[in-house]
Amino acid sequence: MNYKMIVLDLDDTLLQDDHTISPRTKQALMKAQEAGVKVVLASGRPTFGMVEVAQELELEKYGSFILSYNGAKITNCKTGEELFSSTLSVETVHELYEISQQEGILIQTYVGDDIVTETDNEFTDIEGVITGMRIVIVDSFVQAVQEPVVKCLMLANPEQLVVIEKKLQQQLAGRMSVMRSKPFFLEFTEAGVDKGTSLHQLALKLGIKQEEVIAMGDSYNDLAMIQYAGLGVAMGNAPDDIKQIANYVTDTNKNDGVAKVVEQFVLGEPVLA
Repeated sequence: MNYKMIVLDLDDTLLQDDHTISPRTKQALMKAQEAGVKVVLASGRPTFGMVEVAQELELEKYGSFILSYNGAKITNCKTGEELFSSTLSVETVHELYEISQQEGILIQTYVGDDIVTETDNEFTDIEGVITGMRIVIVDSFVQAVQEPVVKCLMLANPEQLVVIEKKLQQQLAGRMSVMRSKPFFLEFTEAGVDKGTSLHQLALKLGIKQEEVIAMGDSYNDLAMIQYAGLGVAMGNAPDDIKQIANYVTDTNKNDGVAKVVEQFVLGEPVLA
């Protein structure tokens, strides 16, 4: 198959645990772009938290795209134009806040380039490190959110969040997309919006067929794009249920899993250990 697009989750997929791209992975992706293959970044991160990685891979030069907020925004790296944008209404965000209070868990969202939450906590601190965004602790989450936002996150320990995820997927079915990006992040976007639907829109716009797409990820918010792609790849560090659904399982993010897929399926090079 002549693949024309490589779509990559960032954290625990493209990026190593220190949030850097390995030299081997960067070299493989640059070779792919030089050969005319689009490299697209698809993450739960806000756009702000993806720009630095896009710049390192020179996506502007190659006319590529960012799918941020789990696909709720599609941005053209060359022009800065938003091809697609989805938001949650103020009323919906306030409803999510009430649900978080009922469930006894934390909630955060994004206002401008800031992360907004009522409580200083370790999970929001992790998001701040990952995205490079400023954390603003507010007295009232409801009062702080007076305009539509792209997404909200509920935060809790993984064991608690697994139970709440299933409950809220049923409770909010047809109204919101509910999925985990990390074991302690439960994400909410507009109904029908995920990395898979966003990727489908972009591929149609670029005239790229579904079977010409490779998508790689490690977590549950990557599932839709892994299922959409002609070659859906789970990282070696992905949960077993993600691996079972993928067409192919590569090495971990620590061991150049992305590079090995690109070398084998796109560049046609011998795959080194």
